[in-house]
Amino acid sequence: MSVSVMSPAVPAPISFYTSIPPHITETDHVQRSLVQLRTKSKGLEQYIFLNGLKERDPSLFYQILLSNMMEIIPILYTPTVGDACSFYSHIWRHPEGLYISIKHKGHIRQILRAHPAGAKISVVTDGSRILGLGDLGANGLPISIGKLDLYVAGAGIRPSSTLPICLDVGTNTKKFIEDPLYIGVRQTRPVGSEMDEFMEEFMSAMSEVFPELVVQFEDFSTENAFKYLDLFRSRYRVFNDDIQGTGAVVLSGFLNAARISSAASGLPLSEHRILFFGAGSSGIGVAKQLVSFFTELGLSVDEAKKQIYTVDSKGLITADREGLQEHKKFFARTDYQGPALTSLVDIVNHVKPTALLGLSTIGGAFTEEVVKAMAATNNRPIIFPLSNPVSKCELSFQDAINWTNGRVVFASGSPYNPVIYEGTTYEAGQGNNMYMFPGIGLGVILSKAKHITDAMVEKAAIALSSSLNEEENSRELVYPRLNRIRDISAQVALAVAREAQKEGIDNNIVLRNLNDNEALKHITGKMWKPCYESHLKLGVGRL
Repeated sequence: MSVSVMSPAVPAPISFYTSIPPHITETDHVQRSLVQLRTKSKGLEQYIFLNGLKERDPSLFYQILLSNMMEIIPILYTPTVGDACSFYSHIWRHPEGLYISIKHKGHIRQILRAHPAGAKISVVTDGSRILGLGDLGANGLPISIGKLDLYVAGAGIRPSSTLPICLDVGTNTKKFIEDPLYIGVRQTRPVGSEMDEFMEEFMSAMSEVFPELVVQFEDFSTENAFKYLDLFRSRYRVFNDDIQGTGAVVLSGFLNAARISSAASGLPLSEHRILFFGAGSSGIGVAKQLVSFFTELGLSVDEAKKQIYTVDSKGLITADREGLQEHKKFFARTDYQGPALTSLVDIVNHVKPTALLGLSTIGGAFTEEVVKAMAATNNRPIIFPLSNPVSKCELSFQDAINWTNGRVVFASGSPYNPVIYEGTTYEAGQGNNMYMFPGIGLGVILSKAKHITDAMVEKAAIALSSSLNEEENSRELVYPRLNRIRDISAQVALAVAREAQKEGIDNNIVLRNLNDNEALKHITGKMWKPCYESHLKLGVGRL
C-alpha cells in the first residue's frame, strides 16, 4: 500500500519594491506627482517640488512637463523663476548646472573638461540683470536651468545635451555679499579688461571642449549684453536671447498685430510708428530688429529709424541729451527741438504712435490716461507690455480691455487669463521667448551653422508669424497657442536652417538636399521624447 505525500505549498516570494512597484502604471505615477504638485499653494514651493522631482526621476519630470506645458512652464520659468532666483541661495539643495567662477580664471578649460562630453546647447548668464530683478549674482543660475528645460520641452533637445552655466564673477548687490548663505563669490563685479579677458578665455574654452555647442547669452547687463554679442557673434555659434530672441518674438507679434490694426485703419505696415518705453538691451534689440525688417520692405535705415521712438527713465531720448549712453544713440531723435518730454502721456500725445511697447520693468507704467491716449488716435491700438515678471508688467490685460472698450491688440511678456468684456471673451497674446529661442537653437544645431546671423533670426520671426492656424487667426491672436510649441519650433528651425544654407554657412548636406516637407519630418524625428517601458526610464529621439 502506497502513501501519497503532498509537498507543502511553496510560499510566493516576497517582493521588495526598490523603485516603482510593478503594478503601478506610468499614468498612475504621473497623476500622483501632479496631485502632489497641486497641493503646493505657492509658486516657489511648486518650483522646489519640480526641482526635486527632476533630480530623483528626470524622465518622469519631462513627461509631466511635456504633457502639462501650460501649467508647468510658468513654474519653471516666468513668473515663478524670478522668486527662485531671488531666494536661490536659500532654497539650494543639490548641485545643478555649472558655475564658472572668476577664481577659475586661467583654468576654465580644466573645469569644462570635467563635465560629460556631448553638450550641444548651453544657456549662459552672469546674473547681472535677471528679468526685472536686477543684479542677483550667482543666484541667477535658475534662469539658465529654466531656459534649457524649455529647450527640452519646446525643441526636443535631449536633457543630457544641455549645459546650464552661471558665470560667478561677483555681484554689486550688497545684501547678497553680506548674506551668510549666499552661494557665490563675495566680491563686486570686475570691469573692463579683467572681465573681457575672462570672457575671452571662457568662450575659447567652450568652443574647444564642446565643438558642436551653441551658446545662448542670457540676462547680462545692458552694456555687456551688446558688447559680448558683438565681440563673439562672428567667431562662435552664439546669440543673445534678450537682444535677438526678444527682438524676433516681438517682431513676429508686431507683424500680426499690425495686420489686425491695419485692417481697421488701412495704414501700410511701413508707416506704423512704434514707441518703445524702455531702452535697455531688450528694448534696443527689438527696435533694431524692426529696423532690419523695415529695410527688407524697401525703406532705408534712416527712413526705418524715423518710425521708432525710444523712451527711458528721463523721457523721450533725443540726440542733444548730455551723457547719453552709447547703445541709446542709434535711435536718439534729432527732429524734436522743444522742451524735454518726460511724461509718457505727453510723449504719446506728441508722437501719436500706432504701437506702444513696454520693456521697462516698471509695473503699471501704462496708466489709464496713457492707454486712453493710445485709443484716442487708433481704432485698434497695439499695446505690448512685455516686462517680466507680472509684478513688473506695465499693464494688465483686464485694464487694457476695459480702458479701450475691447479694441486693444494686446500681448504681454507674462501669461494672463482670458477676459470677458460685454459678453465677448478676449485672449491675451504672450510674447514669450519660448516661441523663438528653442527653434533658433534647434535650427543651428541641425544645420551645423558656423554662426548665427541677423537674417537667420529675422527668418525665424517671419516663420513664427506665419505659424498661426485658421482658428487662431479667426480669433485675432497675435501668437499661436503655446501647446503647439514643438510644431512651431520645427517651422522656426527649418527657416533658420534654410537661411544658413542660403548664406553658405551650414554644414549638413542631408538637410540641405531635403524639400521642406521632408525637412520638417527630419527635424521632428530628431526631437527627444521621454518614454517609459518595463519601469526603466528611457528616451527616444536623437538630439
